[in-house]
Amino acid sequence: MPADGTFHQHSSSPDGTGPGNVPLADSHDVIEVRGARENNLRDVSVDIPKRRLTVFTGVSGSGKSSLVFGTIAAESQRLINETYTSFVQSFMPSVGRPEVDALRNLSAAIVVDQERMGANSRSTVGTATDAYTMLRIVFSRLGEPYVGPSHHFGFNNAEGMCPGCEGIGRVSDVDVDEVVDRSKSLNEGAILVPGFPVDSWQWKVMAGSGFYDPDKKVGDFDETELSDLLHRPLTKVKVDTSTLTYEGLITRIKRTYLAKDRAAMQSHIRAFVDRAVVFRTCPDCGGARLNEAALSCRIGGLNIAECSALQISDLAEWVRKLDAPAVAPLLGSLHGLLDSLVEIGLGYLSLDRTSSSLSGGEAQRVKMVRHLGSPLSDVTYVFDEPTTGLHPHDIQRMNGLLVRLRDKGNTVLVVEHKPEVIAIADHVVDLGPGAGTDGGLIGYAGDVAGLRTSGTLTGRHLGHRAALRETVRTPKGRLSIDNATLHNLKNVSVDVPLGVLAVVTGVAGSGKSSLIHGHLSHREGVVVADQSPIRGSRRSNPATYTGLLAPIRNAFAKANGVKAALFSANSEGACAGCNGVGLVYTDLAMMAGVASVCEQCEGKRYTPEVLTYTLRGKNISEVLEMPIAEAHGFFLSGQARTLLGRLHDVGLGYVRLGQPLNTLSGGERQRLKLAIHMAEKSSTYILDEPTTGLHLADVDKLLALLDRLVDNGNSVIVIEHHLAVMAHADWIIDIGPGGGHDGGQVVFTGTPRELVTAGDTLTARHLGSYVNG
Repeated sequence: MPADGTFHQHSSSPDGTGPGNVPLADSHDVIEVRGARENNLRDVSVDIPKRRLTVFTGVSGSGKSSLVFGTIAAESQRLINETYTSFVQSFMPSVGRPEVDALRNLSAAIVVDQERMGANSRSTVGTATDAYTMLRIVFSRLGEPYVGPSHHFGFNNAEGMCPGCEGIGRVSDVDVDEVVDRSKSLNEGAILVPGFPVDSWQWKVMAGSGFYDPDKKVGDFDETELSDLLHRPLTKVKVDTSTLTYEGLITRIKRTYLAKDRAAMQSHIRAFVDRAVVFRTCPDCGGARLNEAALSCRIGGLNIAECSALQISDLAEWVRKLDAPAVAPLLGSLHGLLDSLVEIGLGYLSLDRTSSSLSGGEAQRVKMVRHLGSPLSDVTYVFDEPTTGLHPHDIQRMNGLLVRLRDKGNTVLVVEHKPEVIAIADHVVDLGPGAGTDGGLIGYAGDVAGLRTSGTLTGRHLGHRAALRETVRTPKGRLSIDNATLHNLKNVSVDVPLGVLAVVTGVAGSGKSSLIHGHLSHREGVVVADQSPIRGSRRSNPATYTGLLAPIRNAFAKANGVKAALFSANSEGACAGCNGVGLVYTDLAMMAGVASVCEQCEGKRYTPEVLTYTLRGKNISEVLEMPIAEAHGFFLSGQARTLLGRLHDVGLGYVRLGQPLNTLSGGERQRLKLAIHMAEKSSTYILDEPTTGLHLADVDKLLALLDRLVDNGNSVIVIEHHLAVMAHADWIIDIGPGGGHDGGQVVFTGTPRELVTAGDTLTARHLGSYVNG
C-alpha cells in the first residue's frame, strides 16, 4: 500500500481469493500504520503483525505511547464508539481522530493501563474481577442455613447489605470539638467549620436564627440548643426581614462534605474533613458489610465475609477442597480465576480489598485477569509497562500471561523497557533515536535477535549490566524501625543506614511500602518523592509547578520594560478567548464535551500584544513550547538556569516547559518532585520505584543522579525491583520471603555482594544471575 494513504481496490477472483490464491480473509495479518504524526511522531509508517506479541521500546518521550495509545488504540476505540447511538456516546469520553494518513486492519482494542480503579468504596477486588459474584452464587446454593438467591449476599444490594452502614462496612462520626469551640460563643467565633467566620453571611444565618443566644458560650447550651446548633434539619428561619434556610452544622457537613469525593475538595476543606470526620468500623456488621441473615449462612464453618477476607491464595485452596457436583462448573471457573490472580502475583490480596487502595500496577494486573478469562479472541490488547511494581520473580509470571493472551489468538501490544519482557517478543518496534523533537522515528522493526545488532540505543543496552560496587560507602548513622506491625509486617525491627544508597526490595506484597512509607515517611527531615498525581488545574505545567515561570516572566519583563504580569497566562496577558488555557471547552449537552484549539490565540494562550515582546528572538509562548533541554541552553544564568539544570539532571530534558501536568506519567511526576526537593539541604530522600518509565540507557543516568545526591551529603532510600539499582546499592534490605501473610519479614540485610554470595532469597537468585551475566 502506498505511503500517501490512498486506498486502492483489491482485485479478487470470483472464488474470493486474491493474488496467488490466498483467501482475502487471511490477507489482513498486519495492522498498517501510514503517516502517523500524533504528538512528536514524524510521519511514521509501520506494519505490526497481528496475533503476535509486539513490544514497543525507546527512551521516554520517543513516541511509543503516541504510536500505540495515541494512534492505534485511540482510533480503534473511536471507531467502535461511533457505532453507538448519540445517547450512548454522550456517556463516553470524547476521542478526536488521531493525526494519521491511514490505519488499516484494526481490531477492537482493549487498553489495560495503570489508571487507579476509582475511589468508589463499594468496588473491591472481588467485585472488579467477578470472583465475589461467583462466590455469592456458591453460597446461595451450598450455604447453610439457606438464605436466598445470590443477591442476598451482595453488600451493594438492599437484600444483602448491612442496614447500619448500607454495605460500606464503616460509619462516619463527626467530632463535635472540631466543629465548635465550646469555650466560646458564636459572637466570639465558636464555629470552626470553613465558611463560618464571624460576620460572614452563613454565620449571620446561624447567629440570627433565634434558636440560641449568640452571646452564650456553646459549653453552656442546653440539650435542645446544642441539637439545634449541630443537628437541626433544613428549616426556614426569619433573619431580620429575610426568610433564609437554616441547618445544623453537622447536618450540613454530612450533606455537603461526606457525599463528596475527598480528592475533589479544596485543600482547606479536605484538611477540615480529615480532622473532623472519624470513620470507624460499623458496630452492626463488624465491617463485614452484610446483614445478619447473610452472615449466618456458612460453608465449612466460614461465612462469605470471612471467605472474602482470606488471602486469595488461601481462598483458592479452600475452593479446591469443596466437593459439590451440582455447582462443579462454577467452582471450576472460580478456582481458575483465583489461580490466575495468584499466578499474576496478586495472591497476597483479599477479595474484600477496596479497588481504590490498589497501586497502579496492581490495578493493571487485576484488569488483566478479567481479560484472561474472556472468551473473546482476535482482540488487540494494549499494555502500558505491565512490569511496574513487579519483582524479577513476578515478571516471569507476567510474561507467561502475556503469552497466554497471544496464544488465544489476540494481538498483544506492550510498551515496555524491561529486557526480560523484550526477550519474549515476537516482534519489536524501537522508536527514537532520542526524546521529544529528537524522537518520533522508527529506528528498528523486527525480531529480538535483530534488535541486538541494530545499533540503536535499545539494541546497544539490551545486554548492559550494572556492576556491583568495588567498595561501598560507610553509613553515617541510622534510622531505626522497631517492632513494626503495619499491615502484614511481623514485628519487624531493622536499621536503615544513613549517608548511603539503600535499596529496599522484595516480591510484590512483601511489605516494602508498609515498612518504609508506614514507618519512615513522616519523620522529620525525610522527603518523599513518589508517583502520586500532582494536584493542579489544566493550566498547571512544569514551569508553574517548579516556580520556573517567575524568573522567566521577570526576564521577559526586564528585557522589554513592561510588567511581569503580562507574561502570565493566568493574569493580564491571558488571551480573552480562552482565558489563557489555549483550548476552548464546549459543552454539547447530550454529546460529550469537546476541547478545541482557541481560534483567537491559536493555542498560544497569550494576547497578540504579549507575543510581540521577545527575549533573544523568542516570545513567551515559544519559550514555553521548548523542551527542558533546549530551554537549559537558552537561559544561561540565574534561577531559571538552576531550576532547568535540576529538571535536566532527573531525566526530564524532553518534557516541554508548558506541557500540562496531567499528561505526565507516574515516573515523570516522581522525577519532577525530585527535582524540586533537590534544592533542600541534607535530607533523607525516599524514592518509590524511580526507574518506572525509564529506558535502559536512562537507568545509568538515574544511578549517577542518586550517587550525586548521596555524595552531596544526603541519604537515599529507594523502594525498587530493578536489578541495576540493586547491584549499584551500598546496602540492601530484602523483605519477604513471599507476599501477603507469606511476607512481612526482613529476610536479608547487607551489601549487594553479600546478598549474591551468601543470600538464599528470590532476590539473591535473580541478582546473582544478573551480575554474573
